[in-house]
Amino acid sequence: MTLLQLKYIVKIVECGSMNEASHELYVSQPALSSSVKELENELHIEIFTRSSQGIALTIDGAEFLTYARQVLDQAALLEERYKNAKPRKQLCAVSTQHYMFAVEAFVEMINSTKSDEYEFTIRETRTKDIITQVANMLSEIGILYLSDFNKDVIGKLLREKHLEFHPLFRAPLHVFIARSNPLATRRKVTMDDLKPYPFIQYEQGEDGSFYFAEEAVWPDYSPKQINVTDRATILNFIIGLNGYTVCTGIDNGDLNNEKIVTVPLESDETMLLGWISNERAKLSNAAETYLAKLREVVASHGYTLIDA
Repeated sequence: MTLLQLKYIVKIVECGSMNEASHELYVSQPALSSSVKELENELHIEIFTRSSQGIALTIDGAEFLTYARQVLDQAALLEERYKNAKPRKQLCAVSTQHYMFAVEAFVEMINSTKSDEYEFTIRETRTKDIITQVANMLSEIGILYLSDFNKDVIGKLLREKHLEFHPLFRAPLHVFIARSNPLATRRKVTMDDLKPYPFIQYEQGEDGSFYFAEEAVWPDYSPKQINVTDRATILNFIIGLNGYTVCTGIDNGDLNNEKIVTVPLESDETMLLGWISNERAKLSNAAETYLAKLREVVASHGYTLIDA
């Protein structure tokens, strides 16, 4: 069944005869009749009754005509939207773990946009949701990290969902703590140093596990632990409760609170930061621009790019 066949049916009904319809459609009557017959055979219905007095719609034909007109109306809307429309909006959606550099790059991308109209989306969300959203093409890009601990589990999940991981940079571990914290002046801290303070981590949902944690390391036992879902809350708790969380070490003075500092964490573990994409999809121009800004932002913080 084709749109052309649907147009034939509607025109025949409008003209009241096969002969007149063939003239208006610039199609020979035998070709028009054959096309209608092929459609009837495909759908296993009779659309027209044929007699010496002409043609008439059957009951099935009348119902079919209703649907055919709806389909043709929708097709006309598509043509109007994409053939004669003004330049389309720029669209881009990014799903990310809670990284300030990801937001900073998003701001830079929007500032560089020359389009009069755009619709951009950034989702700071759980690790598993990032993977699902990119797999379902709700987001073009996902930003997350791999470590020696989680790379096998995360890597297997990415392969199952036809996603590709693109390394961006490797970061030694740091902690976010309040500038007023006694540890803030240390050149380096250990997990033992942090034991007296509340450990704050991003909550990963009911089916979450350590493999999906945003923190590459965590205390063996923390008597004070707080789970949160958004970055603003975690920053407020670091300041208000003198807590800490494990991070990449990339801070942004414009986006972050000046009352918070990053301090290197003594650990053999590192975070391999990167972005994921759906191997079945081609990135939009806006998404390519975002990746370029992401690289610029990471480099501006002194980190060496892996895929530059």
